[in-house]
Amino acid sequence: MFPKLKRGNELFRKILIANRGEVAERIIRACYDLNIEPIPVYSEADSDLPYLKDIKNKICIGPGKSSLSYLNREAILQAAINTGSQAVHPGYGFLAEDELFAKMCFQQKLTFIGPQSNSIALMGNKSKAKETFGNSGLDVIPGSIGNLPSLEKALATAEDIGYPVMLKASSGGGGRGIRICNNRVELKKNFLLAKVEAEKAFGSSSIYLEKLIQTAKHIEFQIIGDTYGNLIHLGDRECSIQRNNQKLIEESPSPSMDENIRRNKGRELLNSLKKIGYINAGTIEFLMDDKKNLYFMEMNTRLQVEHTVTEMVTGIDIVKEQINIALNRELSFNQEDVKFNGHSIECRINAEDPGNNFLPSPGIITEFNPDLSSGPGKIRIDTHVKAKYEVPVFYDSMIAKVITHGETREKAIETMINTLKKFTIKGVKTTIPAHLDILNSGIFKSGDYNNMSLKKILGDQNG
Repeated sequence: MFPKLKRGNELFRKILIANRGEVAERIIRACYDLNIEPIPVYSEADSDLPYLKDIKNKICIGPGKSSLSYLNREAILQAAINTGSQAVHPGYGFLAEDELFAKMCFQQKLTFIGPQSNSIALMGNKSKAKETFGNSGLDVIPGSIGNLPSLEKALATAEDIGYPVMLKASSGGGGRGIRICNNRVELKKNFLLAKVEAEKAFGSSSIYLEKLIQTAKHIEFQIIGDTYGNLIHLGDRECSIQRNNQKLIEESPSPSMDENIRRNKGRELLNSLKKIGYINAGTIEFLMDDKKNLYFMEMNTRLQVEHTVTEMVTGIDIVKEQINIALNRELSFNQEDVKFNGHSIECRINAEDPGNNFLPSPGIITEFNPDLSSGPGKIRIDTHVKAKYEVPVFYDSMIAKVITHGETREKAIETMINTLKKFTIKGVKTTIPAHLDILNSGIFKSGDYNNMSLKKILGDQNG
């Protein structure tokens, strides 16, 4: 059960939550902590979400298909207006990085809890973002400057930087819209295909090209800024364990970063962001090569799934800070106040079959019993799932996030292994067996892993 609301909030009385699943429940809890009434939306396919049972004011926005519900801007805005909400929190995914939706909220006098629409637009175009950060002094992955105007320009750029290269959708994200080209013939073959795929998936045929760093580490920095020009980073995370270009395990801090790199790179990226006047939470993503060079890859202008590990090592509630910033309040801390304590790891538990290339495994969860007593470190489980919940076919397959914290990386790993071993989920296949294989592997325990390590750990049929 959620706690009862207290009286006395004079600013946001209601926040519409334009998302679903564990992130919606995460935002709901932050709202209650801030004495704000949460108004979750849901689709017809999500009418049995467990957290909806405890909430009186909720609103159905359409059928199960995302385009008719969670991506339906007009329906969500109408829901906000009808319920008397003052603000909208988009969570992540769906409309969280939709420039038009942020503008529409503003037009309806609704506060969009996130960055300004111009920042979303600038960072949403990956080639423009790369150009912007390159001009501000950050090292960027070698490749084209801006969108590719022609195949001839793509071929010339590839010859200049050397193969293999990647064609990427300028408006892409989440590992989609990528084609790897190992030579001139493959680049010619994939150029038009990549443009067609980009148009179909993201509504824009613009693409760009960059060097493929084949054995890279995926490092990212959490940043947050207020409307008064205060901009702070909350340290780094490592997200190199991925399947099908989707993150599977994240940890903070990265075992590959030392304090000098963290401090210097943090200072550089904050200076870059101040030039564009960035407000609210965001994440800067880098690739690290085998010489520990960090290259800017992209920026996500929203809350990240893996924000939890940052919260565990800093003690800062990022969602509450997002809401306070949207209320035009100053950050309650400065850079010197941010302290990094211990180590945290997150495992994304998905309803997928790791033995069959992580194909989704929808169905009814007949048993769901997490364990919160498996020490030696702290345990946090973010989930929207209970027994008898049916995993829908329409959405992302994640059903829970398990986050552990320890005084050391070794203790965080130990706690995670103990927790996953005792986490009982029946009725659907999950990624827990794969997580245990990874966590018990010498490669992961060493900290010296990269974006190709999953294949070595689980076998070449996966990754």
